[in-house]
Amino acid sequence: MTSEERKEVRYQRRKAKRIKAKQKRNLQFDNFESVFTYDHLFDAYRKCRRNVRWKSSTQKYIANAPLNVLEAYQKLHNGTFKSDGFYEFDLYERGKPRHIRSVTMAERVVQRCLCDHSLVPVLTNTFIYDNGASLKDKGYSFAVNRIIRHIHWHYRNYGSTGYVLLFDFSSFFDSIPHTLIKEILAEEYTDKKLIALIEHFVDMFGDIGLGLGSQISQVLALASANRLDHFVKEKLQIKCYGRYMDDGYLIHHDKQYLIECLEKLKQKCDELGLNLNLKKTHIVPLTKDFQWLKIKFRLTESGYIVKRVWKKSVVRMRRKMKKLKKKLDAGLVAFPDIVASYESWKSHTLKLNVYKTISSMDKLYFTLFQREVTV
Repeated sequence: MTSEERKEVRYQRRKAKRIKAKQKRNLQFDNFESVFTYDHLFDAYRKCRRNVRWKSSTQKYIANAPLNVLEAYQKLHNGTFKSDGFYEFDLYERGKPRHIRSVTMAERVVQRCLCDHSLVPVLTNTFIYDNGASLKDKGYSFAVNRIIRHIHWHYRNYGSTGYVLLFDFSSFFDSIPHTLIKEILAEEYTDKKLIALIEHFVDMFGDIGLGLGSQISQVLALASANRLDHFVKEKLQIKCYGRYMDDGYLIHHDKQYLIECLEKLKQKCDELGLNLNLKKTHIVPLTKDFQWLKIKFRLTESGYIVKRVWKKSVVRMRRKMKKLKKKLDAGLVAFPDIVASYESWKSHTLKLNVYKTISSMDKLYFTLFQREVTV
């Protein structure tokens, strides 16, 4: 037996061991009967009603909740469950239009049960640690803390000499190919009933893309770029890498290597069917201001990381406070709600190096609401 043949035998042995461990780990999650029990569905219903009990659709569902959950259980197990379609509307977030496709309460319960007891435990086991969006114990703060930690690690090993490759996807949710999602499901699942149900939810969005407003979209969107994450970590050997939904970064001391990585990223994205936004994808020195997740970062020669607020965020908040003042005078909003909004923005901004910005905002706040604050 040659050296290459021995390597192949060892690889196949390790691969078989990994597959066996995965099947054992996913035994309860890759089983339609154990996922969609009445208890699981009722628990999903209780989670779905949180903070939305004021909605009329939620109240109608709550009025006959045990029977509604039982109906969903019966339809799932006799194979007659179908999606009810969407409530479609448009939102403008920070001036950017977003088309929302919200599901009914009945379907939300089923999707919540599916995500909590199958999709999340199965798919997140394949995620890298630095994939930080929409997961328990992770999120925005986690992603920000990870890039800070990566910059510190880079400074300890290479000093202030280094570069960051920032990348973004164009119309991330709208462009995710269904063929990629179905390939991932075929790799991770063996239960045909579960695969058919998930594919049914996916196909409801059309021939391509996943809609905003559905929990299943969040989980599958994270999984769609998972192969790219492993490619960067394992093939490109980038230790300081992180991704938050459609925003990612690579940190390395060699700019030329990052240029090569960018070309390979383009090729990998084309292979997966993801659209890399070339206008927002660029390489920046760590010692110059670069923006990620609406925060400006800069590494100083002494190793200190300067974190500044995004300028548009400040402008938007100043405009918002002035509009809220007009609404308060017109009796359209209560002052405690304004206080909560401002304190929320301020508590986030206090984590950054923006003393003058906060002082300026406090001055505007007390000028606008001097009468209400002094009461």
